[in-house]
Amino acid sequence: MSAKTKLAVWEIGCVIWICVAGSMLHFAFELTDYWTPMALVAAVNESAWEHTKILFWPGLVFAIVQYTYTRHLHRNYWQGKAAALAVTVLAIFALYYGYMAALDIWGGSATLQAMMTITVLGVSIGQFVSYLILTAEPFSPGTRRYAAGTFAILIAMFSLLTFFPPRVFLFENLFCYAYTGEYGILEDYEPYRIFTRGDDPSSANINYCEKEDKDSN
Repeated sequence: MSAKTKLAVWEIGCVIWICVAGSMLHFAFELTDYWTPMALVAAVNESAWEHTKILFWPGLVFAIVQYTYTRHLHRNYWQGKAAALAVTVLAIFALYYGYMAALDIWGGSATLQAMMTITVLGVSIGQFVSYLILTAEPFSPGTRRYAAGTFAILIAMFSLLTFFPPRVFLFENLFCYAYTGEYGILEDYEPYRIFTRGDDPSSANINYCEKEDKDSN
């Protein structure tokens, strides 16, 4: 197997890992009974920002692990991985807001299937950029400082902005694709609970969007 093929397999594996791990982190905050330290890596609301955070951390972990196994195959490794993490975030924002704008123009409702597709596409675009950079001719050594800066900025942003969210739309909680005016860690999670609380089956809200639609009708 050639070096390029091996790297391609790793990048495909990264897409799978990020999507699976990100899906788990989507529910981890509730499953830990809203344990504050878990908010560092898990989604604490339904904002666009929180949905990219749960993809960023698995991507960073995979990048560190992959380096151990492919350091003899790649070129421009940290430049490629820094670009992948940044591009994934930007691609998901572009795809998501483009999709929502299209719905506003042509009508229709957002669907879970569309959201999942956007996630997979965004992650795939990021890893494709990584593959292109890893297999390109060696970059100037000076570009490593830009990669280091990108890592530092992304880690700082995804570490801090959940706890200190700017009051802008990227960070605003979405309830059934409608903004709620809430940011960061919420004061009350009962309306947004997915899983049952204790022995009370009625506390689960996994179909709360459907319930909201029925109530409005």
